[in-house]
Amino acid sequence: MKREDRTPETAYNVGGESSSASNTLHSSPKWKYDVFLSFAGKDTRLNFTDHLYDALRRGGINAFRDNEGIERGQFISDQLPQAIKGSLCAVVVLSENYADSKWCLEELQTILDCRTNLGQKVFPIFCDVDPSDVRHQRQNFGEALAKHENEFGRNKIQNWRKALSEIGSIAGWTTSESMERGIGTRGQVATIGPST
Repeated sequence: MKREDRTPETAYNVGGESSSASNTLHSSPKWKYDVFLSFAGKDTRLNFTDHLYDALRRGGINAFRDNEGIERGQFISDQLPQAIKGSLCAVVVLSENYADSKWCLEELQTILDCRTNLGQKVFPIFCDVDPSDVRHQRQNFGEALAKHENEFGRNKIQNWRKALSEIGSIAGWTTSESMERGIGTRGQVATIGPST
């Protein structure tokens, strides 16, 4: 099946199983992107996320990555939510400094809103972080939120805590440093990638 012939109902084989109503996304066929990548640039842009992005592209998957998907001269704060909402699914690469970034936390909140309201599929990848540290905001995740509280206030922090708890509770993948160097992206791409 050619990429342009796929619909959301036939496009993605989730979990490596045959495509069926129970494991595919049923929504509008008008997607600008197949996948939105959310990641902390200082942790994974030049290693794991780069390899994942390249593997997705080689697999015929139209992936949004902020350094290539943002139109020059446009406000980033307007473009990121639109790219998320215009994506069939989202891959969230959670790493040590993910919660340090207000942009990452805002993206995550929008991604999870789309999961709830639009049925968007969300695939977390835990890069050298324990999913339970994300879920319970321990280690760097708790420290980052404590730093953000003075600037953004309690309500915003509660929303981000809820988002981190939710993403930490979604079954995903964990990586080691060897995988961040590019080994191991094949499994993630096979699960996210097009079915035949």
